[in-house]
Amino acid sequence: MSKRRVLHLYRTYFPETQGGLQESIRQLCLATTPLGVDNVVFALARNPEPVEMTLPEGRLVRARSWFELASCDFGALAALRRCRAEADQCDIIQIHFPWPFADMLLPFIRRRGQPVVVTYVSDIVRQNQSGLGQLYAPLRRYLLGAATKVVASSPNYAQSSTVLRDYQHKLMCIPHCLVDAQPVDASLCDRWQAQLGRNFFLFVGVLRYYKGLDFLLQAAQQVSTPIVIVGDGPEGPRLRSLAKALGLTHVHFLGALDDADKNALMALCRAVVFPSHLRSEAFGITLLEGARQGKPLICCEISTGTTWVNRHNETGLVVPPANADALANAMNHLAADDALCQRLGAGARQRWEQHFRPEVVGAAYRQLYDDLLA
Repeated sequence: MSKRRVLHLYRTYFPETQGGLQESIRQLCLATTPLGVDNVVFALARNPEPVEMTLPEGRLVRARSWFELASCDFGALAALRRCRAEADQCDIIQIHFPWPFADMLLPFIRRRGQPVVVTYVSDIVRQNQSGLGQLYAPLRRYLLGAATKVVASSPNYAQSSTVLRDYQHKLMCIPHCLVDAQPVDASLCDRWQAQLGRNFFLFVGVLRYYKGLDFLLQAAQQVSTPIVIVGDGPEGPRLRSLAKALGLTHVHFLGALDDADKNALMALCRAVVFPSHLRSEAFGITLLEGARQGKPLICCEISTGTTWVNRHNETGLVVPPANADALANAMNHLAADDALCQRLGAGARQRWEQHFRPEVVGAAYRQLYDDLLA
């Protein structure tokens, strides 16, 4: 099997930043490495020292992020030079959209006419409301027009995105993937069970505006089962204050935790609740984390990948977005029905095995790379 070198471009990466998209890139690289793909990730960082790092998923190359505008990091001439040097050595350039600075780099780094894959993660949602999305539209059209292939992470997103309607001729769907969970640390399970018990509802994620956590806290007023919230972010202080004001003593904010602790909490929980209510939530890696551990899922219908991972009454329950009453009803339904939880949890695990294992997704990307270079 011939080697393929792929250069991935995204604005930030581990270890400086954490997030679902960074994790999806990492998982993609881990899935394709055994199939003869050499992955290089180029990203910006506030402190890009060391400039190069060797990670299990591949090599990370970084340049300085000089400023951030509307959640977009921008670099300087050093970033262009460093990225171009890596592009000169690669077979395929893969841009994880949206990152406008990468769109600006593309015509200067694509000196050998390499195929360009755009992994279309999400529409630009919040910036469109402020008018910045309209300013960016010409650059977005350039990028998608220059792309050899555009990859959406779910059929739901491919069908609901108004932007992607103009690129059906080059559009395909390959989902994100997630390796199987590591064995659970029994001592961690015992410690968390002593603190939280079992059968709680679990949310994991960065506490951002589109995660729907206001509605989860409102729903908690109608739910007696404990709710555990793992993660931190810009909305954290406000949400903690709201929970205190509402007297929600059964809602526990644990902050950011490492993978071993999250794995133990996944094993202990009754179900995963994921109340994101805006299209900024394009997929939901947390749903994959719950599915691979055989947990029933609760999410909202926002016409994105969340309801491609979680199929109503097959892997979990789907409710309308921004609806605290519907969310509470779903949680109470699962809290009261052990047989339903068992059936939906088994369905979630089966769906992960069928669509989201690294072997499945890695093979799909390796085939795409081969087709592009044929």
